[in-house]
Amino acid sequence: MTTLLAETPPKPLPSPRTTAVVGAELRSLYAAGELDLPLPGGARTAARWAALAAFGRRDLTLARLAEGHADAVAILAEAGHSPAAGALHGVWAAKSGGTGAVWDGGALTGTVRFCSGLSLLERALVAAGDRLVEVDLADPGVRRHPDAWQAVGMDASDSGDVVFDGVPGTLVGPPGWYVHRPGFALGGAGVAAVWLGGAAGLLDGVLAYLRERGSADEHQLAHVGAMHTALSCAEAVLARAADGAVDAQVAATCRAAAERTAAEVLERALKVTGPTPACRDRRFAQRVADLPVYVRQHHAERDLAALGRLVLDPA
Repeated sequence: MTTLLAETPPKPLPSPRTTAVVGAELRSLYAAGELDLPLPGGARTAARWAALAAFGRRDLTLARLAEGHADAVAILAEAGHSPAAGALHGVWAAKSGGTGAVWDGGALTGTVRFCSGLSLLERALVAAGDRLVEVDLADPGVRRHPDAWQAVGMDASDSGDVVFDGVPGTLVGPPGWYVHRPGFALGGAGVAAVWLGGAAGLLDGVLAYLRERGSADEHQLAHVGAMHTALSCAEAVLARAADGAVDAQVAATCRAAAERTAAEVLERALKVTGPTPACRDRRFAQRVADLPVYVRQHHAERDLAALGRLVLDPA
């Protein structure tokens, strides 16, 4: 049976976790070839998602940047492009609150929110209307605003707003290609693997707390059993998807399963531990703060309603 979660947790990041620490580890993974994941849609999609889940289980800020690079490389490959040598890539596609980039006259203008890797990345794929544009982030027209990111969760993800002021770029694919390509659904399901890993990492923290404490009552054990079951069910959904064809309905199901599991693990984790590790263990507190921020890439009932429409009328 295909599995996405390893039996033992990955090695944690050095403490204290900072953007510099995350960036150094990301660069180290890149140099070692550990960000060169199998492309989605082939015979090794499960291996790709297992790697993404492992990044999320280790640290969600690291996973956010690793997944963005891997997604950008996959998008470029699907378009028949090669990534720039030696460059860390990201995908900046948010259109939040009426913001977003515009491609006009061969240049990018406008503001894009929720851009991760502001100071760490060399290249980005930017969604501009119905176009996707690859840009060199060393261009002086790229203005970064890290102060826009005020979140406690995902605080080391090097995120913020970016203002593009007449930045040249290279078009990737024809109009509308980015969201209608086969790999779009696969990319969305890959993010669900990261969420799954993040939830597994939080359970790792709960188990470490209980083992160090040396005892667990029946109520705590019941919550642990429920968290393990939820993770196992979501893992099975993603593993089955990885072994088959991933369309919009399958991708939405994977994302919904991972989101639901993350919510359950978050709810139960603090019931098991009480406030002690959330107040006295920085790594555990970061996991508790990171997971709900990252998982909100799933739009809750809005995405569930869209999935319901696909179930009701697959055509």
